Amino acid sequence: MLEVYRAFAAYNEGFNRKVYEVAGSLPDAERKADRGAFFKSIHGTLNHILLADRVWLFRFRQAGFGAEALQGADLLESIRGLEQELFADFADLQRERAATDAALCSWVDALAETDLTAEFRYRTSKGLERSHPAWIAISHLFNHQTHHRGQVTTLFSQRGLDVGITDFLVWAEQAAGPRT
Repeated sequence: MLEVYRAFAAYNEGFNRKVYEVAGSLPDAERKADRGAFFKSIHGTLNHILLADRVWLFRFRQAGFGAEALQGADLLESIRGLEQELFADFADLQRERAATDAALCSWVDALAETDLTAEFRYRTSKGLERSHPAWIAISHLFNHQTHHRGQVTTLFSQRGLDVGITDFLVWAEQAAGPRT
């Protein structure tokens, strides 16, 4: 599973670069326009993904999972709500996304196989105590990103914009290189 999570982290980093490149081609007002998405706009959805990643990484660091790899990373202990805007300025949001992706890749590299089955205890943003094997939350972290990036790519396609092929399968085949 660690190999899978490392691949997901690398895919996530590359896909985010593509998404932010396309988002950066839009005027700020277009990125922030309410399009009826879960978090209203492209900008709002990108903020939400970053917010959730930083909350989850904080929880993992707090619980001791790959904690050293996350030292110095800008993470979130608590939030006001899932729609909280971390960065109004797109350049700041893009820079912080890249920093969090780098921290996420370092974190996954630091995990041990035994971490995946270890009990992971944390509190939700509503204060509820949760406990389950860490692999469940790690899988959720990556699934959550994919879910909301899919919403962003839909908002792009409604504007005639294309981020290219988004399939993990295609990315994995390209990352592996040509077969001999």
